[in-house]
Amino acid sequence: MNKAILKTGFQEFIKNNWNTDIVSVLLKKPFFDDVTQKELSEQLEAKKKCKDKLPTWFATPQIYYPKKLHIEQTSSEQTAKYKASIIKGKSLLDITGGLGVDSYFFSKEFDRIIHCEINQNLSEIAAYNFDILNVKNIKCIVENGLDFLSTSEKKFDWVFIDPSRRNDAKGKVFLLQDCLPNVPANLKTIFEKTENVMIKTAPLLDISQGISDLKSVKEVHVVAFKNEVKELLWILKKDFEDTIQIKTTNLQINSEEAFDFTLSGEKKLISEIGLPEKYLYEPNAAILKSGGFKSIGEAFGLKKLHEHSHLYTSNQPIDFPGRRFKVENVFPYTKKEFRKLKGTKANITTRNFPESVATIRKKLKISDGGDSYLFFTTDLNDQLIFVFCQKI
Repeated sequence: MNKAILKTGFQEFIKNNWNTDIVSVLLKKPFFDDVTQKELSEQLEAKKKCKDKLPTWFATPQIYYPKKLHIEQTSSEQTAKYKASIIKGKSLLDITGGLGVDSYFFSKEFDRIIHCEINQNLSEIAAYNFDILNVKNIKCIVENGLDFLSTSEKKFDWVFIDPSRRNDAKGKVFLLQDCLPNVPANLKTIFEKTENVMIKTAPLLDISQGISDLKSVKEVHVVAFKNEVKELLWILKKDFEDTIQIKTTNLQINSEEAFDFTLSGEKKLISEIGLPEKYLYEPNAAILKSGGFKSIGEAFGLKKLHEHSHLYTSNQPIDFPGRRFKVENVFPYTKKEFRKLKGTKANITTRNFPESVATIRKKLKISDGGDSYLFFTTDLNDQLIFVFCQKI
C-alpha cells in the first residue's frame, strides 16, 4: 500500500474525478509527487468499478482501492449479502479472502471471521478497509488459507472458499480440480476442521459435474442478479448423504424470486406437454441454469410446449418466477406465415429452435425492440412454430 494515497488532497481528487477518462490521466504530467499516474489511474478505475457492484465501498470516504482485477473477481454486494443470509454461526474461516467483500457481510452474522489472503498487499488493503468500514471482528492473516487451516488448533463452524479460476499453468479455468485451491483434493483436510463448507464457483460449472466432484453436497444455490446468473454456491456438510436441495434465487434491487426443488424429485417427474394456451411463461435464468424443468411445471400446474423447449403455458394467468406473456397468436414457421411479420418490430427469443436470433431477424426482416415478443420454438408435435405475445 502506498499510504500517500490516503492523504486528504489525493482522496479529494479521487472523490471529484472518479468518472474521468483514464487514458487522459495517464497522458498528463503527474498530479502528485508521491503517487504515480499509474497508481492514480488504478484508484480511479477501481472506484468507478465499485459504483454499482460495491456501493458501500464506493460511498465510504478514505477507502483504498485495489487493482481493478480484484474488483472484477470479487462478489457483488447483492450476492455477498445473499451468502451471509443463508449461513450463521460463531466462527468462519475465509480461505480465499481477496478484497474481503464476502468476509465483510459474513461478519454481520458471525462472531469471529478469519480472512486468509496470500497476497500481502491485498491483505493489507482488506484489513485497512475493514477498519474504515468499522468492522472489528475480522482478523486478516497473510497466508495460504489451506496451510493456515491444516496447522490451526481451532475448529470453525464454517469454512468459505472462492477458488481462483485463473490458473497460472492453464489460464482461465472452470473445472473444480483446475481451480486454485483444488477443493476436491483437499476436502478431507478441510472436514477435519469444520462440519460445514460453502464453496462459490462460476455459473458455467455443470451442476451434475460439481456434485460428482464434491462429496457431502447438501445444497446447491443458483444465484442470479437481474436475471443473469452470477454464481453457484455449494453447501457441504460432513458425511451428508441425504437428498440434495437445489435452491434458485433471482435477486432484484428490492425483491427476489425464489424456487426450490430436489434432484431426486426432478428425476421422478414427468412433464405434461401441451399446445400454447392463453398465457406463456419463461423461467428466470437461475431456474433455467438449475435444470428444474419438470419441477417448475409441476409446482405451478403448467404444461410444457415440448420436453426440450422449457417454455410453459396455461389458460389462466399465474404469479411465476420469470417472464409472463399473453399469447396473441401462434403460427407455423413457414414462408407463407413469414409475410405476416413483414415490417414487425419485436423482441425475439429462441428455445429449442434450429436457427439463431440473428438469422431469424435477417431472414424475416424483423427489427429489434417494441412491445411485441416473438418466441421461436418447437411444439409437442416436433413442428417449428413462433408464438406472438405481449408481456404482462
